[in-house]
Amino acid sequence: MVATQKSNVTEEQSRALAEESRTEGWDKPSFCKELFLGRFQLDLVHPYPKPTPEDAAKGELFLEKLAAYCAALDGSVIEREERIPDEYVRGFAELGCFGLKISEEYGGVGLSQVAYNRALMLISSVHASLGALMSAHQSIGVPEPLKLAGTPEQKARFLPRCAKGAISAFLLTEPDVGSDPARMASAAVPIEDGDAYELDGVKLWTTNGVVAELLVVMARVPKSEGHRGGISAFVVEATSPGITVERRNRFMGLRGIENGVTRMHKVRVPKENLIGREGDGLKIALTTLNAGRLAIPAMCSAAGKLSQKIAREWSAERVQWGRPVGKHAAVESKLSFIAATNYALEAVLDLSGQMADEGRNDIRIEAALAKLWSSEMAWLVADELVQIRGGRGYETADSLKARGERAFGAEQLLRDMRINRIFEGSSEIMRLLVAREASDAHLVAAGDLVNPKADLNTKAKAAGKAGKFYAKWMPQLVAGKGQLPTSYSEFCSLATHLRFVERSSRKLARSMLYGMARWQAKLEYRQGFLGRIVDIGAELFAMSAVIVRAESQRVDDAVQGEASYALAAAFCEQSTLRVEKLFDALWQNTDDTDHHIASGLLDGTYTWMEGGVLDQSEGTGPWISHWEPGASKVDNVSRPYSVSTPVGDERG
Repeated sequence: MVATQKSNVTEEQSRALAEESRTEGWDKPSFCKELFLGRFQLDLVHPYPKPTPEDAAKGELFLEKLAAYCAALDGSVIEREERIPDEYVRGFAELGCFGLKISEEYGGVGLSQVAYNRALMLISSVHASLGALMSAHQSIGVPEPLKLAGTPEQKARFLPRCAKGAISAFLLTEPDVGSDPARMASAAVPIEDGDAYELDGVKLWTTNGVVAELLVVMARVPKSEGHRGGISAFVVEATSPGITVERRNRFMGLRGIENGVTRMHKVRVPKENLIGREGDGLKIALTTLNAGRLAIPAMCSAAGKLSQKIAREWSAERVQWGRPVGKHAAVESKLSFIAATNYALEAVLDLSGQMADEGRNDIRIEAALAKLWSSEMAWLVADELVQIRGGRGYETADSLKARGERAFGAEQLLRDMRINRIFEGSSEIMRLLVAREASDAHLVAAGDLVNPKADLNTKAKAAGKAGKFYAKWMPQLVAGKGQLPTSYSEFCSLATHLRFVERSSRKLARSMLYGMARWQAKLEYRQGFLGRIVDIGAELFAMSAVIVRAESQRVDDAVQGEASYALAAAFCEQSTLRVEKLFDALWQNTDDTDHHIASGLLDGTYTWMEGGVLDQSEGTGPWISHWEPGASKVDNVSRPYSVSTPVGDERG
């Protein structure tokens, strides 16, 4: 059975594959890596990086055209019909939106990451499903993996098609495989003396998969003579014999998204379509996501801007108890949170995007933190907007319009935002990923000390190596610039917040060290502790981004700079409270109690509490479908978009 052949993979095997697939070493500096080590390297983000004049001009010119086109679109049509009209997609293709990050050499627009993020903000403000369509196509679809690891022949063959509008999709997740790729069942077996591969398997939640012309497929190549094997990446024509789109999935939000179940049965793929080497698939996917994850913060920032606009207008117009609701303290705190967080969302997005463009920093942690923090905070912003709007926040835009009121779907914004905490790595997985990268220096220095399989001789050598590292590193965690009242004085009133970041960075590193000493090899199972460590780092990163951005705006424009300083100060005050609460929770929490209760719940101890209600879920079958090769089960598949100049087969 193809779909379940890897179900007996052990935890150790899963961990080994994840470790093998991550990028080893740090050839470039990382602001956030240093932050977790207690070293506040402000020079890596200050002065606040900016696009080159050429990139900025090119981006602005394109964004003007894009804004004019988006203004003519009606997002309510997508929400009501639950699909993106073909004419919308053709219009985007004519503008070049499917080649935003593809270089001009291959027919693309060749925008910088910063300008691409701005374009996604604009597009997703029409409807979040449009942002998902565009980002899935070029942030994780065919263009980005080929840009990173494709051959010149592959780029020349596929990138012009993508730029013209040949929609692509990324196929990794399976019905029985989520964040644990070691269980991957999809197989790519070499055939025809190695000239091709035969793909079998089922992929779930294939965003754009229902309408895609090109697919990036992750599948396992068996190890054999002449084949190193392992999970590998392939470019696959969606019209290839043996590929079936079995259904189009529906969700609580993103109602226009073309997301489905894709089956591959004996699909022939020429060896020329292998991206990189056999076994490099996961590494390519993870590297792709370093920049690809920034699409999520772009859409979160768009939601923050919309939330602020609607909250401001409504709070000034709605009068209760003789005053606009925005003048009441209970609402004022929400408005302040929305405005300050909106400013921070854009600061984190722009800083991360510019760091990606410059290429002088390793941004694997920054991109993951940007995705994690932005998705969590944008959800809170949207939730507060619904609360401020009250009953109108819970009411749909169509219902409001039918009553003659301004039609803004705050409830839709909330529904659309929810997936961002799951997309491209759930928040829980992001915390574990960042924790692994943040602890890399410790594992390099002392990993064998906490390795239960290491022998005494190995541990002895590791002790000597660790001693040298910690003897030099630990004294740096005792005192720093953050304790000097004159430090960072060029940041005026924001200097006190930078000093807090510096002190907190050292405290964060000490806390990580205490955790390692306390739990040693069992630290990886203390996911509550690790999650709080990462959340503290995310807040410190956001505070840093906000402060250097505000200072940059103060230098460029004194009037706007004053407003920026006010927003930055408000955000830092709010963030400081969150950081202090997280520090307290590192050691005072309910983690052990939660473990006990959860174990009992899974063991059936508390099933008696479930009585008195009816379970309306259909049938008594399993929660997970174990798909097998065989008959097609096509259900409600949308008509494919047809926007590109076809090369080879054309999808109907």
